[in-house]
Amino acid sequence: MTDIRIRNAGADDASAILALNNVAVQHTSAMDALRLQELRTMANCNWVITVDDCVAGFLLAMRERAGYANPNYDFFAARYPVFLYVDRIVIAPEHAGLKLGTRLYETLFDQARAQGVPVLTCEYNIEPPNEPSRRFHDRFGFAEIGTQALDGGKKRVSLQAAPVRP
Repeated sequence: MTDIRIRNAGADDASAILALNNVAVQHTSAMDALRLQELRTMANCNWVITVDDCVAGFLLAMRERAGYANPNYDFFAARYPVFLYVDRIVIAPEHAGLKLGTRLYETLFDQARAQGVPVLTCEYNIEPPNEPSRRFHDRFGFAEIGTQALDGGKKRVSLQAAPVRP
């Protein structure tokens, strides 16, 4: 039987998180150890998901007023007084099919409910397209509320929001 757990990420998880992020960098953004530490200090949710005690994925999410300088976060901050922004979620390709992303998002929605947060926000690439992310977020009720170009027009993202239902 496979042992799957979600827990707060610790300093000893940094190398695994950075390796996972590097595999998915075309869909997230580059991150080194210093950037990870910065994001961890702002994060409301800084989680890893493990499979048999090995880090198989991670999630970083920030609340409003986190002090996060990011154009996507700023888009949501201008529209929602209270929100939880998913900065990144990455699952190791070798663990696809175990529904690890689903488990992380179910836990994230539970956390948002417990904190009285009415909306979850995120973005995913539409140029270049990230079709798996679009399908994943559709299943959780996310809907596009805007788009914006990033990286000097090399990338375009769909800005998404989902209500947190009681």
